[in-house]
Amino acid sequence: MKKLSFYFFLIYCSVNSQVVGCNDLYAKNYDKTAIENNGSCQYENFKIRPKYSIRLNDSIKETSGLISFENLLWTHNDDHDKIIYGLDTLGKIKKKVILNKAINNDWEEISQDSSSVYIGDFGNNYSGNRNDLRILKINKKDFFEENPTIETISFKYADQTDFSPKKQNATDFDCEAFIVSKDSIYLFTKQWKSSKTSIYVLPNQPGNYIAQLKQTLDTKGLVTGATYLESKKLITLCGYSKLGKPFLYLLYGFKNNDFLSGNKRRIDLQLSFHQIEGITTIDGLHYYLTNETLIRKPIINVPAQIHYLDLSPILNQYINP
Repeated sequence: MKKLSFYFFLIYCSVNSQVVGCNDLYAKNYDKTAIENNGSCQYENFKIRPKYSIRLNDSIKETSGLISFENLLWTHNDDHDKIIYGLDTLGKIKKKVILNKAINNDWEEISQDSSSVYIGDFGNNYSGNRNDLRILKINKKDFFEENPTIETISFKYADQTDFSPKKQNATDFDCEAFIVSKDSIYLFTKQWKSSKTSIYVLPNQPGNYIAQLKQTLDTKGLVTGATYLESKKLITLCGYSKLGKPFLYLLYGFKNNDFLSGNKRRIDLQLSFHQIEGITTIDGLHYYLTNETLIRKPIINVPAQIHYLDLSPILNQYINP
């Protein structure tokens, strides 16, 4: 009995000797003794400039999402056609998939998992009272066929009770970013009033659902796109501030699907007045982003572009420890 008690005592001491803290070498408060990351890391301000920026074809002035699939980058406009455009890394249109059976009310994001492509028809900034929010799901095996089968995932926000019309760009129930993980979809909202993002979850199967609120993150900006490298527990959000300054927001090293339990880092992009809307990566280090056309005469005239970024200086230690 004494030996057994001593054994459990050793286990207890071992578990409690695990130092919890910030174990990211690049953080201001890095603790070299920390073994388990508790999401407390703090970072210096960091700005990065794209390696290149190239103007897109005028047919995709309102590019609103981006994924990497079948050796191309796929994007779409947010409200005026039913085409998914396949681009090379220099932004040239190489292929088109026309979804004749679909309706584009306000396509704001495109995402994927291993078997399907998902299109978010959930833009809600005009009056904040849409009751037909939905995500279109297309099997990748059928994606390139004429008139592929499209399944519909409809939803409402669990905490939206007021559906009276609001002023334009005044709602916190707008969404332009989501990811898919296993059997769930995670929405990252674009909160116009607070400049935060709330994370909601719903199933990724066809049906009508109530999207459940999980967490809220103060991104200090409007989130417009997301990409997820599930094998590395890395989510990268993109967006812009109310003053038109684009940014990335990194979530990484989290536990399970508790996305805010790990490192949280905001990266400013050295681009002025760019309405960044789409983001994708294959390896977590190299990223492609798109911005839609932004014209505010007589001062601002920014065409739709594709940008290439290298985040190796920030993430290489994490991706390749």
